[in-house]
Parts: sequence; C-alpha cells; structure tokens
Amino acid sequence: MKKYASVITAYVGVAILLVVFSFMNPNFIKTRNLYPLVRSICPYLLVGIGQGIVCITGNIDLSIGSVLGMSAMISATMVCNGVPVIVAVLVDLVACLAVGLVNGVLVGKFKLPPFIGTLGTMTICRGIAQLVNGNYNTGDIGSEGPQTLFRDIFYYKRLIGPFYISVIITLVIWFCFNYLMNYTRTGRHVYAIGSNVDAARLSGVDVFKTTTTAYMISAFCSFTAGLITMAAAGMGSMQAGMSYEMYGVAAAVIGGISTLGGSGYLIGTIAGASVWAILQNGLTMADVPVALRNIIIGIIVVVCVLLDIARRSGLKIGGKKKA
Repeated sequence: MKKYASVITAYVGVAILLVVFSFMNPNFIKTRNLYPLVRSICPYLLVGIGQGIVCITGNIDLSIGSVLGMSAMISATMVCNGVPVIVAVLVDLVACLAVGLVNGVLVGKFKLPPFIGTLGTMTICRGIAQLVNGNYNTGDIGSEGPQTLFRDIFYYKRLIGPFYISVIITLVIWFCFNYLMNYTRTGRHVYAIGSNVDAARLSGVDVFKTTTTAYMISAFCSFTAGLITMAAAGMGSMQAGMSYEMYGVAAAVIGGISTLGGSGYLIGTIAGASVWAILQNGLTMADVPVALRNIIIGIIVVVCVLLDIARRSGLKIGGKKKA
C-alpha cells in the first residue's frame, strides 16, 4: 500500500478539488459542466501517459506539444484538401511515430541529453505544423460524410452519460499501456533503465530499443491527442499543443510518477490529468485570470517534484540506516 501512497494522494486531491469548486460555484457539479469536463481530460491524460512512460525511463519529452500540433495540422490540412479521412489519419500517424523514432535514436543511440534532443524535435515539429498549410490555420474540416463521423468519434458523440467516444478511446489506450507497463517484459525494462541504466544494460536489457519504444509511445499519444484537439476545434491550428509539455509533466508528476526515473504508475496519470482539468475548469468558472491559473499549476508541479525528491532521498537515507 505504501508504494501507492503518491497515487492515493493524487486521488484525494481530485476529491478535494471537486468539493471546493462545488462550494464555490454550484453550477460546477451540474451535468452540463461535468460531462464536458470529463471529455476535456482526454488530451491531458494522453500526453500524461506518454510523458509518464518517458519519465519512468529517466528521460523527458519536450516535443509532446509540438507533435500534437503537427498531428492536428497534418490531418486537418489533408482533409481540407480532399484527402480521405482514413488516409489522412494514417499519414499523420506515420509522421508522428517518425518523430518518436528520431527522439529514441537521438537519446538512446547517440546519448544526446533528452532535454536537448527533444527540444530540437519540438522546434522542428512546430515548424512543420506551421509550414504544412503555408503558415496559416486551416479552414473548417467539414461536417458532411466521413468528416462528420471523424468529429463524432473524436469529440462530439456520446454513448451514455459522460462517456463520449473520445473518452472510451482514451481509456482503451490507457488500459493498453498500463498493461504493457505492469505485465510485460517491455514494461519491466522501462522501469529497469529508469532505476539504473548501467545495471539494466549489464542485465541484458536493450536500452536503445526500450528508450525508443517509450518515445514512440509518447508520439502515438500526442498523435491521438492531436486528433481530439483538431476534432474539437473543427480545424487545424498552428498553435495547437502549445504548453502541452507542461500539461504532460503535470499529469505524470501529480499522479506520482518520478521525474528521476524508475518509479510511478500510470494509474496516477488519470488523477494527475483530472487535477489539471478540474483546476482549469473550476478556476475559469471562478473568473480567475489565465496568468494566475498558470502560476497555480506551476507551483503544484514544483511542489510535487520536490516531494518526490524528498521521498526518494528519505528512502535512501532509511536504507543507509538499516545497513
């Protein structure tokens, strides 16, 4: 139970925020607000999953937001130019996975510091997002035929209660990667290289392959978040995904995943993404300025990282005492 302490804390935080904002504004807990709130968690959770897995390897992915923006712009531009939706999505997927592969090669093969390597791909992807449509946002992707189906699947269609299809898709992705991390050899290798990369290598773990896999998963999550963001807007925006690097880190860290690598569980990312979405929604309803909202979430992330460092240091000290 102790190893899940940070996860439990995150869910307690979610409950506290729900109660606080409900008292601040009774409209907060009404279905017309809660249903869209649940849907708004999806892109935060997706980037949190991707960033969380990369963080467990002991690395970071600064390109998440730009890959999301590139995904939105590539798919929207192609659809607006008459390319079949399925073809546009597949081309978009290949482009995003290629970025994940490049990140894996730079960090895992050439030993480039992840901050520098993914900072470079972040800038490149944002440039691609701007160039795809000639440095302009796209027009409306359309609301007839396949376009309607696309927008329904990735944003508007609701099956029952707050369960939009986009929510179902996001949860399926979470379940798949949660299973991968907890019950497969790949997941064990991800934790191993995050705990001690040299020991993992000596134990036969393919560090390059595992690191690349983590970055490609991150790119896939950003790709899906980009489709959801584009469907919500009904168009491609060159600014899509701005600051999502922060959102991904926030969802992972608030959910108990260590930025130092080797520990944390994806179950916590649901709470982490929910905290961020609830804060955004609740503070907006309370008419709190955007700047102050950013300050609040920034403070929360820093505090969570400091608590994680203190916790891990305490474990080490405890270990020395036992010795």
